[in-house]
Amino acid sequence: MLPTVAVPGGRVEYVDVPGDEALAPLLFLHEGLGSVALWRGFPERIAAAAGRRAVAYSRLGHGFSDLPAVARTHTFMHEEADVVLPALCDALGLVEPVLVGHSDGGSIALIHAASHAVRGVVVLAPHVLVEPVGREGVVAAREAFTHTDLREKMARRHRDADVTFHNWNDVWLSDAFADWDLRPLLTGITAPVLGIQGTDDPYGTVLHVEAVRDAAKGPVELLVLDCGHAPHLEEPEVVESAVTRFLRTLP
Repeated sequence: MLPTVAVPGGRVEYVDVPGDEALAPLLFLHEGLGSVALWRGFPERIAAAAGRRAVAYSRLGHGFSDLPAVARTHTFMHEEADVVLPALCDALGLVEPVLVGHSDGGSIALIHAASHAVRGVVVLAPHVLVEPVGREGVVAAREAFTHTDLREKMARRHRDADVTFHNWNDVWLSDAFADWDLRPLLTGITAPVLGIQGTDDPYGTVLHVEAVRDAAKGPVELLVLDCGHAPHLEEPEVVESAVTRFLRTLP
């Protein structure tokens, strides 16, 4: 069992890897069906390579964090970025962290960085709008959850697989989410950004990281790889090397 910390809405599990307190800490934000465990050691490896403190947590309804009191709405990523993250940072003493986000976690990182002080941002396959190919990938995930062993696999890693899945899938396929678009707020990002995207990602194209490059006010570096939706798991050596190099440029 991992330690937990109180955030608005309940308690969330987290891991906290110590590092040099003179350097900005890292805060890892997982994907739409992710959790601390499903990073598969990525935060710990980056922490060791960079010498920085690293915190990763499971959002409410993910891993073995508390279940959310109500179903999520199309504003859930903004709520996580603007309400939960500040509370989590206050509780754990994370001052101006470097955010490392994958998929939905990347979107949350971008939203937070647009209006809060951070030292840097690393986004892996982030979403900045609802792209047709992305909705097709979400529909395919629903088919897999219904007709394959995906539900059973998720049940090993989450307190309630149905809650975890539907709080992601139902929102992404809702009519209210169809016009979701982060591009107008990206101009608020002034911290350096590293954007990593796979060319064979069923949930999105390079459009997303290119939108960050084109709109953000700070420096943006892009790394496009021949892989799918999880670059850090599919091309670990390349990604970990790129992230470590990027972190060396930050205070």
